[in-house]
Amino acid sequence: MASQNTSPATDSNFDTDILKSQQLALVDFWAEWCGPCRQLGPTIESIADEYVGKLKVYKMNVDENPNTPTRFHIRGIPTVILFKNGEAVDQLVGNHPRDVIVEAIKKHL
Repeated sequence: MASQNTSPATDSNFDTDILKSQQLALVDFWAEWCGPCRQLGPTIESIADEYVGKLKVYKMNVDENPNTPTRFHIRGIPTVILFKNGEAVDQLVGNHPRDVIVEAIKKHL
């Protein structure tokens, strides 16, 4: 469920790849069994393609990586969190339209 412009986020790479990044990062918390997550997937991938070089996009399977979602109090999926300079700066829970996600991204670029 990842395109060439998305990367997997894991419990082990989260701090180094996302929190310590100087670039704005979007993390899509999802699971295979989640219908809304699968519907949101193509939207996240198109955003990753459009914002290459401006935004790093990661997908974290919450079933395979339980520690990070717990750390950020993820209670429902899909959840998209934007991170900048090691801090969560925006969060969207649910399958939001593309323009809502893009608007959140633009606030932090």
